[in-house]
Amino acid sequence: MKKQKITTAPWCPFCGQNVARATDAIERKMQEFSVGRCDCGAVYTCDPTGHNVGSAMVETLVFACNDNWDFAWDLMPEDDYLTGRIEDYDEVTHQVVNTGNIDGRPVRGVLYFVRLHTAIAEIASRVKKKKDAAVRGSVEAVAGNDDKVSLPTPEPQLDPKRVKLKATKKNVQEARDKRDIDTLVRLCFDNKKTLRLLQRQLYDVDEARRWESAWIIGQVCSRVASKEPGQVSELIHRLFEATSDSAAAPWGMIEAIGEIIGERPDIFGAFTRYLLNYMGAESTQEQVLTALSRIAAVRPDLIRETPFFNLFHFLKHPNPGRRGLVVQILGRIRATEAAMQLLELSGDKDVLTIWEAGKPMKYTVSELVQVAIGQIKVGNKNNDK
Repeated sequence: MKKQKITTAPWCPFCGQNVARATDAIERKMQEFSVGRCDCGAVYTCDPTGHNVGSAMVETLVFACNDNWDFAWDLMPEDDYLTGRIEDYDEVTHQVVNTGNIDGRPVRGVLYFVRLHTAIAEIASRVKKKKDAAVRGSVEAVAGNDDKVSLPTPEPQLDPKRVKLKATKKNVQEARDKRDIDTLVRLCFDNKKTLRLLQRQLYDVDEARRWESAWIIGQVCSRVASKEPGQVSELIHRLFEATSDSAAAPWGMIEAIGEIIGERPDIFGAFTRYLLNYMGAESTQEQVLTALSRIAAVRPDLIRETPFFNLFHFLKHPNPGRRGLVVQILGRIRATEAAMQLLELSGDKDVLTIWEAGKPMKYTVSELVQVAIGQIKVGNKNNDK
């Protein structure tokens, strides 16, 4: 006898209430699942294919812990939180289908739920408040030395009746060459392939043009993300994939990632930790350090959340570029742990080039040490207040 098809609205396995459709999180990540919250305090993620439940489970737990990975890994199932799942979920219609298909289309989605025990949820909330306060403090401290910390003004609403622009290789390159950010942003909203065409500008034998293109991409993505963070997130994923492809040269990829995160750490800051995966290759070390320094200038807390101690040995690297960039990073994150090692480089007169806003700037290592020591002293004074 043929099974009768029954469709129901998805529900929370803990309280039984119907739950809303999962949506994209504000802060983007490498493993991205749409997320939601139930009124009872449970959180959930949606895996529309049912093939990535393991990753979805991890993301749900981390989401429940307010994106605090270290705290999440210390929790124990049953003792600290409960889990549940709803299968045969169809993301398209937002329904649970008992037959596992709709009009011949397979339905294999899974909603994975996590609810922290009350005491653990309170701790997670306090940890988040403390972290938010620390972030505000670090941003305010940076803002005292750099007026570029403020986030961009949201883009104005576009007229739905406007004549949409068509993105072509020619007009994207022309806008890039003119540094015409306004036109590139408009093209992104009118044509989703604009960022792909802009990504191609990174494949240039001229190092100066690569750095300039990376800076332009950061400026464009910063504004596009205020309305459509999804297409910027897709670009970051493509850039990471291209960097990991051993058969291709990762020209400009890491530089662009650093610029995007540096411009909008509030949305894309979670991608920072993955940059360290490319510190093992000589060919990408300087680009990674530049990206980390760029991010540290606006959100030093994001660097401190990574195993930044692994950078200390670069202070003795024979290449002045590596030494100088690590000095700059440690100063920007107020790393008192490295103060003595920095002082040892006070007489280092080797010159290095740091790309800022797509332009090369010359420094000596000793100049960067002087600035870093000053930043650490300011940080100590603020902590003593």
